[in-house]
Amino acid sequence: MLGILIVIYIVFISLGLPDSIFGVAWPVVHKDFGIDQNFASIYSIITGICSGGASFLGGKLIRKFGTPAVTMVSILLTVLGLVGMSFSPNIWVMMLFAVVLGYGAGAIDTGLNNYVSLHYKARHMSWLHCFWGIGVTASPMIMSAFLGEGTGSWRGGYRAVAAIQLAIALIVLFSLKFWRKLDSSLTKKENDEGLPKDKIKISSFKGIAASILTLGFYCSMEFTVGTWGATYLVNSFEIAPESAARWISVYFCGIMLGRLVSGFLSIKLNDSSLIRLGLCFSLLGMLILMLPNEAVSHWGLLLIGFGFGPVFPSVLHAVPERFGKEYSADITGFHMGGAYAVGFAFQLAFGFIASATTFKITAPVLIAVCALAFIMNEITLKRINRGKI
Repeated sequence: MLGILIVIYIVFISLGLPDSIFGVAWPVVHKDFGIDQNFASIYSIITGICSGGASFLGGKLIRKFGTPAVTMVSILLTVLGLVGMSFSPNIWVMMLFAVVLGYGAGAIDTGLNNYVSLHYKARHMSWLHCFWGIGVTASPMIMSAFLGEGTGSWRGGYRAVAAIQLAIALIVLFSLKFWRKLDSSLTKKENDEGLPKDKIKISSFKGIAASILTLGFYCSMEFTVGTWGATYLVNSFEIAPESAARWISVYFCGIMLGRLVSGFLSIKLNDSSLIRLGLCFSLLGMLILMLPNEAVSHWGLLLIGFGFGPVFPSVLHAVPERFGKEYSADITGFHMGGAYAVGFAFQLAFGFIASATTFKITAPVLIAVCALAFIMNEITLKRINRGKI
């Protein structure tokens, strides 16, 4: 079990690496291709549809092809997507490879999150996503080292991240025996418990819609800061793109630290308490981000990220407890697919509105969405508790 968990941790680094690279590169990419900056929303649509769709099908893909095959193909698809984007002669070819990248990132996510939520304590779920935080923190730092070297410098950043992805794929290849044990464990559990194969009705689970919206509003905030945060800093404070990339790395570092700390806090606090605490910390960071003082406001990104830390893993870890183990894989997929749909749709709308008006609306919008996430979480708990009476 320990060997499997270590490999899963490493795989989650690979899931994080592509998630933050586009946003920090975009202030330079859109100039190189000579297109408007709000075109980044098209990228959001593409990756959102592909990764969300793959998340909905994640459980079925793993049952049919096995965890090793799905994991290997997923990581290799992200390598192909990143390399293809780095060699793209225009934005349309880049978006074509974004399709490949989106599908690669989506399928394995659902299966691994469900496995950890079923078989490990909450702290392991937080630490698992902490390793995702390592990936999303590393990408902006890698990209910032390439930016500022002239036209096309962002391409080297994409290739460097692709090389790391390939190395992780090799780790998975040489640890297939651990993955076979994982598949055997999942198959045995499914057979022993007689998990049904028929379709389920979401409406039969009290509070599931509000729970999905909780995660959806969270993803809206995370995706918005990740994709548009660098653009916000460049436009609002007139700092260099490479400097903005480093600040977004600070934001992702905050997520990583938040998940590390929440892993220890989960020993005493339950998932619902961690969600509340995280959203409150994020709200404080958003208020700091609103300050006109550049030297102070940027540090709000660290606090926003720190607060974000426990939210995503805690919502997913709570799925078996809130909605039962019987359909937990499917419900986890619904959460992730639905949350990605909400998150990417919001990010799309925000990109067009902010580009047409001003990116200074970023912090107030984030505050409003944070409040909605908090309210949806409370509605989830109320409906679940009512259903148990």
